[in-house]
Amino acid sequence: MKTTLKISGMSCEHCVKHVTGALEGINGVVSAKVSLEHNSAEVEHTDRVSPEAMKAAIVEAGYEVI
Repeated sequence: MKTTLKISGMSCEHCVKHVTGALEGINGVVSAKVSLEHNSAEVEHTDRVSPEAMKAAIVEAGYEVI
């Protein structure tokens, strides 16, 4: 499955790496492609991963899902 999330608060490549790590740390996430240019993350995951879990990981990392 793939889910795209819009993210606000990222301003540099460090932010991208931080969000990528937070998402890829979720059990069941296969990969996360985070784009600073588009302020988004495209997450490939199993059906066990809920959008709420992905949003929570992003918020916990210090960013906002819009």
